[in-house]
Amino acid sequence: MKRKLRNERGFTLIEIMVVVVILGVLAAIVIPKFLDRPDQAKVTKAKVDMKSLEEALGMFKLDNGFYPSTEQSLEALVNKPETGRIPSKYADGGYLKKVPLDPWSNQYVYLSPGLHSKDFDLISYGSDGEPGGEGFDADINSWELE
Repeated sequence: MKRKLRNERGFTLIEIMVVVVILGVLAAIVIPKFLDRPDQAKVTKAKVDMKSLEEALGMFKLDNGFYPSTEQSLEALVNKPETGRIPSKYADGGYLKKVPLDPWSNQYVYLSPGLHSKDFDLISYGSDGEPGGEGFDADINSWELE
């Protein structure tokens, strides 16, 4: 029994310190790569939201023969417009439960007719909420989506 205990030794302090240093170096390399992920996820979410809005706008046009005007806004997908051109075949319950905000809690910009598309334009101004910008501050435009 004593022989077995002598052969079972624990780790030395040096061995534990080496492992901790190696883990620290790996963390220093890997963690910065994951810090950009939330911003990339927000850009992807904005693009997915825009595609959903495009589909809802397409259903609105399919039912009524026209897109909501800029003045009617995307709110026309939730509640039947009472100003401007009134849709005659508006779907019961609307086309969306609510108009989503972009991932940075700003409203999507809707223009109809669009400046870049003859039907409509959808824009998210990115993380800074201002037109233009670079990187994650850059605008996300419906006419540039794949």
